[in-house]
Amino acid sequence: MDTKQTAEYLNMSVTWVYRDASRLGLTAYKFGTGRNAKLQFKVSDVDAWARQQRLG
Repeated sequence: MDTKQTAEYLNMSVTWVYRDASRLGLTAYKFGTGRNAKLQFKVSDVDAWARQQRLG
């Protein structure tokens, strides 16, 4: 998934995905360099991360 799809899937903002997701343990895969780099996320990684965030 790209960053927009990931943000929608998690019900978060795109800014949050860029700024905080990797800091909080969500693994991103970077394609390209510099300003044109694109972040992609595996659906299975996002699902596993979301399950870990569950409180109860």
